[in-house]
Amino acid sequence: MDNIKKFELISKELFNAIRIIFKDNLYASKAIKFSLKANKNWDNEIRGFFSDNVYNITRYWKLLWYLIKKEPSFNDNDLAQLLNAYLFFIGEKVPKKEEIVKRLSSAKKIRAIKESIPDWLDKIGQKELGKKWNQVIRALNQKPNLIFRVNTLKITRDELIKILKNEGVYAEKIDNVTDALLIKNKTNFYLLESFKEGFYEVQDIASQMVSIFLSPAPGMLVIDACAGEGSKTLHIAALMKNRGRIIAMDLQDWRLKELKRRAKRSGAYNIETRQIISSKSYKRLKGKADRLLLDVPCSGLGTLRRNPDVKWKISLSDIERLKKIQKELLEKYCNLLKPSGRLVYSTCSVLPSEGEEQIKDFLMKQNNKFELIKEKRYWSDQDDADGFYMALIERK
Repeated sequence: MDNIKKFELISKELFNAIRIIFKDNLYASKAIKFSLKANKNWDNEIRGFFSDNVYNITRYWKLLWYLIKKEPSFNDNDLAQLLNAYLFFIGEKVPKKEEIVKRLSSAKKIRAIKESIPDWLDKIGQKELGKKWNQVIRALNQKPNLIFRVNTLKITRDELIKILKNEGVYAEKIDNVTDALLIKNKTNFYLLESFKEGFYEVQDIASQMVSIFLSPAPGMLVIDACAGEGSKTLHIAALMKNRGRIIAMDLQDWRLKELKRRAKRSGAYNIETRQIISSKSYKRLKGKADRLLLDVPCSGLGTLRRNPDVKWKISLSDIERLKKIQKELLEKYCNLLKPSGRLVYSTCSVLPSEGEEQIKDFLMKQNNKFELIKEKRYWSDQDDADGFYMALIERK
């Protein structure tokens, strides 16, 4: 089946997903999940084709409307025109393309249109990153690799490669990332027996490096203060070989329930979840932690490759609000460390104002109580990974 026929098959559901993302303000991953659930008759090829193109239309939303000289709309006729422009953009032969060619040529002169980003984001990116912003935003518009983290509580990397091959999945080792595998072919990994057995998690390289940066060891008390659904918590458990104690905390109980479900599948048994209801939830932990992870709430701009709708859902005022939260979390939780204990502050943002500048400000306020051991940035254009910042800090 050629691509045009595939688009004819999925177009109705494609339009529905777009409406859900942009009109109902739901995340693209959720909209895709709903669509796939409603179309169980689709084979894996069509499912993958649908997901890829929903993400790609979301990624180039602003540019595509520019090409047809219209403001965003959700009626079928306008969406059909948008799809026609998109087909041309990805190299398909379409009728009446002359005007689109002209508009595409003019779009290349304006970065915010060419890279399909809000004007405010282009301004702050330029302000904080200067010339580097050009290659960073270009890289953040590329499709991401599919990366697995081998769950070493249950299996080795070499063993998993063999099992995946038997399931029709081809994986390669990644240099300098011990537990990571690059998946070379499309697959609906949730349906694989190896996934159900808890042999791996889907986790980007940069995200994996955060837990390694923390360097937890068996027997330690580790606090993950912004645990969310637990990708890094589970990695920490594996690095600790299930020995020692991890306290995973979050404001949202539903996230912690998901973490517990994932931990059960992964065979991670040294994790205690704790919902943060008030300061009483963590006061007794003051001065006790060997390691503290603060993977703080942030803009998420480093994850635009896999979450392209983030740029349409966040605003400049949201980022200012998040920066205040980041400062508060650093000041609030740093005292949970014992002397010589270490914390990692991390954000999946490309903005120094959410990373390096926060740490510089924190250390100045702490009057030499804490020391920066090292810091690291991951860039999509240099490292083929999500944009991440991480700092390792020791309590003196």
